[in-house]
Amino acid sequence: MTGLVAGFAAFAIGSAFVGGGYASNLILWIAVAMLSASSMRFVLLIGELNFATAAFYGLGAYSAGVATTNFDAPFVVALLGGGVVAAAISALFGFVTLKTKGPYFLLIGFAFTEVMRLVYSRSNALGGNSGMVGIFPPSAIASWFPTVAVTIAGVVIVALYAIERSSLGKLFVAIRDNDQVVQSVGISVHGIKVTCFVIASFAAGIAGSLHAFANNVISPADFGFLLSTFALAYLKVGGEDSVFGPIAGAVLLVLLGSVAMGMGAGEHIFYGAAIVLAVLAMPKGIVGLVAALGRQVVRRPRAVAARPAR
Repeated sequence: MTGLVAGFAAFAIGSAFVGGGYASNLILWIAVAMLSASSMRFVLLIGELNFATAAFYGLGAYSAGVATTNFDAPFVVALLGGGVVAAAISALFGFVTLKTKGPYFLLIGFAFTEVMRLVYSRSNALGGNSGMVGIFPPSAIASWFPTVAVTIAGVVIVALYAIERSSLGKLFVAIRDNDQVVQSVGISVHGIKVTCFVIASFAAGIAGSLHAFANNVISPADFGFLLSTFALAYLKVGGEDSVFGPIAGAVLLVLLGSVAMGMGAGEHIFYGAAIVLAVLAMPKGIVGLVAALGRQVVRRPRAVAARPAR
C-alpha cells in the first residue's frame, strides 16, 4: 500500500513539471487507461471478465458531459456524478446478469456495450452521432489537469486496493476460488458479486468522466467494445495478479500507441504485434517478470553461500 501511494505521489508531482503539449496529453491518457484497466481487474477478483467496462465508462463520460454542458454543475459534482450513475445502472445490470458465469457473462457485457453505443448515437439529447462538445474542466485547474487526473486516478486505485485487502476483498477471492463453500456458510454469493461489480463500475464511471474532461468532446464511437479490449490488453501485458499490473500495462501500451500513431496504416499491426509478443514472452505480465527476476537475484547469493567450501 505504501509503495502504491508513494508511486502515485511521485507520478503526480512529476506530471506538474511536464507543462502543456503532447506530453501532458500522454499523462492524461495514461491516468485514464490505468483506472479503466484497474476497474476490469477488480471484477476479476470474483472470477469474471467484465467486457461491460466500456459501457459504464461511457455512462460516466456522458453523465459528466450532461452535468457540465446542460446544468453547469461544478467539476467535482460532474466527476462524481459520472461514477454514481455508472454504479447505479451497474447495480441493476449486475443483479440480472451475474446469475450467469464465464463466457455467458462476458458476451452479455459485450452486447450491453454495443447497445449503449447505439443509444448514444440515436439520442438527440446526447448529440447523436456528432456527440457532445464543450466539456471543459474549470479554468482554475485547466493548466494543471494532468496532475489532477493522475491524483484522482491514484486515489480511486488505492481505494480499490484497500477494498481488495479488506475482509470484503478476501470474500471476493473466496467466491472466485469456490463460491459453493461461501454459499454453504450462509453468505449471499450473488449479493457479494453485485457489490464487487458496482464498486468496479463506479471506478469505470470516474475514468469516463476524466475522459470527457480530458478530451472536451465525446462521441458514441469512443465507447465501443474496443475500449474494453484495450483495458484487457493493459491488464494482460502488465499482469493481472498484482495491483501494479494495470498501471505498468497502461504506461507501456499508451507510450507504444503514441509511437505507433506515426506509422500510418501500420499502426494497428504494430500495436497488435506488441501486445501478442508481450503476452507470449511474459505470461504473468511485466510485473510477474520483474518479480521472477527479483527472486532469481535473491536466490543466487543464497545458493553461492550454501555451497560447501573445498
